Amino acid sequence: MTELFHANGRKTILGMVHLKPLPGTPYHSEGSLGKILDDAVRSAVALRDGGADGCLIQTVDRVYSTEDEADPARVAAMALVVRAVVEATGGNGFQVGVQLMRNAVKASLAVAKVAEAGFVRVGTLVGATLTAQGLVQANPLEVMEYRQKINAQDVRIIADADSMHFSWLGGGRPTGRVAKDAQQAGADAICVSHADEQQMLDMVASARRSAPALPVLLAGNTTHDNAARLLAVADGAFVGTCLELDGWGGPIDVDRVKAYMEIVRGLER
Repeated sequence: MTELFHANGRKTILGMVHLKPLPGTPYHSEGSLGKILDDAVRSAVALRDGGADGCLIQTVDRVYSTEDEADPARVAAMALVVRAVVEATGGNGFQVGVQLMRNAVKASLAVAKVAEAGFVRVGTLVGATLTAQGLVQANPLEVMEYRQKINAQDVRIIADADSMHFSWLGGGRPTGRVAKDAQQAGADAICVSHADEQQMLDMVASARRSAPALPVLLAGNTTHDNAARLLAVADGAFVGTCLELDGWGGPIDVDRVKAYMEIVRGLER
């Protein structure tokens, strides 16, 4: 199995593939699954051809359950999309990840295992967070029991520790402490993000102090302008909007990926 994270200071860059609403969700457009699948494959191939290390396939269904659950049709559709991306981008170490929002962790693990993806992103692995859909509460014991049940220990878990998707309920818990909690629960890496550049750098530093062996990725808010500064201190990043045509949710542009990766690889020389 190709490792998700690299040695010798090489960064892991994972592009975002945002999906339109899937079957089994209120805003799904009947008959659109074929186009959703084709668009996902095209964006993933553009990421691979542009030099990215992988992609995260993320649902954008507009409204979500706060429980660790997902409609069966939604899970089936996600598995079809992920498998198509895995087959189209196979070889050369390109990593494919799964995230069924808001926090359908077990379904994400199942899709990753069956479709042979390499990792999942978990919005709430420990603690709890307020979201637009309500309170999301973690159940790490249930997650790790299920991971073992389906023999998915080879599926890496990247947990949000402080980001647009997760903020410790009630505040007051340092990012580093949340990172350590996630590591204890079984996370293979954590991700952090903030619109303010200095605050994001502080989050990375906090995680480094408390969990020095745990890879730290940036979960958004990097651009071609700030990537060199931010990625100098992180192990990699999830990258979306700055690689997409027509703004967030648009198709990935291979030339934007190449330009971003040129900046990143310059940090490694």
